[in-house]
Amino acid sequence: MPTRSRPSPTAGERIDLDLAEAALVERYARLVRLTYLVLPTSLTRHRRVLTAHGIVQRALPGTGTRLLRPAPRRVPAPRGARERPGYAWVREQVLREALRHERRPSWWPHRLPPPRALRPGLPTVIGLRLFPRAGGTEEVALDQALGQADGATRAAFVLATLDELPSEGVDDVLVRLGVPDPARARERAARLADAARGAAETLVRSDEFDPSSVRTRPTDLLRRRHRVRLGLLAGTAAVVTGTVLGLVGSGATPLTGPAPVPHGSGALDPERVVARTRTAWDDTSRVDFTAWPTRGARAKDTELLAKALNAWARAGGALGEDGRTGRAAGIAFARTPGTPAGAPTGSPKLLFAGDVEGDAVVLFHDGDRVARYTEPATGKGAGDRAGNGTAFEVARVDDADVTTAAALVLHRSKAGARWLTAPWIDESATRDLLRPDTPARALGVSKDGITSPLPEPPAGGGCGSWPVVQFRSSARIVEKHSFLLTDLGALSPVHLTYTPPPGAGAPARQPREATGSEALVTWARLGCRLAGLRGQGVRAVNTWDFAAQRLPEGGGEAVWACTRADTWAGRGEVFLSLRTPAARPAAPVDVVARAADTAACSRFGQHVVAGARWKSPRGHWYALGAGSRRVSALTTSGAVSGTHAGTTFAVRAPEDGAVRVRARLENGESLEEVGR
Repeated sequence: MPTRSRPSPTAGERIDLDLAEAALVERYARLVRLTYLVLPTSLTRHRRVLTAHGIVQRALPGTGTRLLRPAPRRVPAPRGARERPGYAWVREQVLREALRHERRPSWWPHRLPPPRALRPGLPTVIGLRLFPRAGGTEEVALDQALGQADGATRAAFVLATLDELPSEGVDDVLVRLGVPDPARARERAARLADAARGAAETLVRSDEFDPSSVRTRPTDLLRRRHRVRLGLLAGTAAVVTGTVLGLVGSGATPLTGPAPVPHGSGALDPERVVARTRTAWDDTSRVDFTAWPTRGARAKDTELLAKALNAWARAGGALGEDGRTGRAAGIAFARTPGTPAGAPTGSPKLLFAGDVEGDAVVLFHDGDRVARYTEPATGKGAGDRAGNGTAFEVARVDDADVTTAAALVLHRSKAGARWLTAPWIDESATRDLLRPDTPARALGVSKDGITSPLPEPPAGGGCGSWPVVQFRSSARIVEKHSFLLTDLGALSPVHLTYTPPPGAGAPARQPREATGSEALVTWARLGCRLAGLRGQGVRAVNTWDFAAQRLPEGGGEAVWACTRADTWAGRGEVFLSLRTPAARPAAPVDVVARAADTAACSRFGQHVVAGARWKSPRGHWYALGAGSRRVSALTTSGAVSGTHAGTTFAVRAPEDGAVRVRARLENGESLEEVGR
């Protein structure tokens, strides 16, 4: 066999294929991670994992090629390292292909992945879903911010943070890739990195962005099994039609759903569920659902546990790929958005099993999700929601913390909702969010951590009150830590926080607990707006007062706020509001803008601008506008034109006619209104 030549990459005109092959093998994991980060987030995580591996595996040319055109030698090496030419060449190929996946024809439906992502290719996985391990809130926020950026910005970001190339090196690679404005892409990437406050290089190396270390879930075991059965039955019917007709005529029962899972079937064996002692949370560094003890008088009732596990086994078939609710075998199934419904791959942990208000209730946790099974225990129970009987619900809770793992909704009835509290909760109280001056009232909690019935917030229509729960955690967790949770109809209550307005010359404020007087007064005006977030799988809601201005003609002081709801699935939506002086503490605010699937008002979207119409006490109409602390000027166009220095403006305007507001930041960049 002839030996392949090895010309020097620093002196020759070509790079030997051997160098590229060696780089591919030695740096495979890094190349796949880099590709995964650059691919558009419109792809599912499963598809991004497979596409990233496929792009890297196809990076080398076909057989018969010996020498490759090198990447330009002027690309500086990473800080403190010598960049190998073979790696630089392979990196260029995978980046180019990853950027191609973002291109789509103008007529292509936006809800579909780009055409290139739909091409079949290896590797292919059948029957399983792959996804990297769940990261923390910072990783989720970064992934969402990358999804809002264009492909060139994502490429610049990973070159600077993962490969640690200097600025000129990033620009040179982007030029090679055909990016029209490399400097602009690099600057945007730098702002993403700055938003991570020095942690960007650590975040991109986290498990959240490692497609080489993945978790797996079955697509839908029971649905596939059911389809195979139906196929076999159809084939049998075609061959022995007479026999089948005879069976039907004699009263045979048709197949209505997947058979129950028998005892002893691995992860769904009730004898194998994980139980934890009541004191285990004291000896762990993780304060989340993994530290919860097993509670309830029926924790050893294997018959009840088997029924709950069987319901989980049926959930995937009943809900399908995208269904939020479904019904099968007499069980009402539900899940929060973005939650896989399939059965756990390992034995789940038992959080609770017992009788509550005439219903048998079981709570499981499998590491990423919590599941609740409810059935009438006496024939007179309320079921999950009054009158529904047997029910099963599953919800994501990955990366929960001391606040978001502080409670679960254990049971709902006409009397209200009972919560199961975490073992680190020392004090529980309830208050009305719409009455900030009314003190909190003590909430009864049983020795098993079950609260007294709590009134549920209004789902729509009138909004005369909004109940919230105020918890205080044990001093063994953090001293005097109180926080608010509210019920938005899901298994896990929602954490409410508040970010005060920026101080003069002070650094940006961070979200804080919404238990102080300023936070409670703010939330009193916003509480009823939470009804629009019901059923969305919301994890936490933060209200950020980003600007204040004095209104003309004696209108008093107005406050501009951005309220952001983050979901367990990683998506975020915002609404911007204008709080003008009001006669009642709970007077509703005016919502001036909305946006979904956005990084706005998060640590990766710290700049915001909005506009509104306002009528003065004297009856005159004004165009108002406001921007966050880094805004240097605001420009209006449409019915009112002009440029206004500072972060706010108020100008006379006609009652009708659109007014568009744009902001100029201190760094010279322009910013559009939220929602445009």
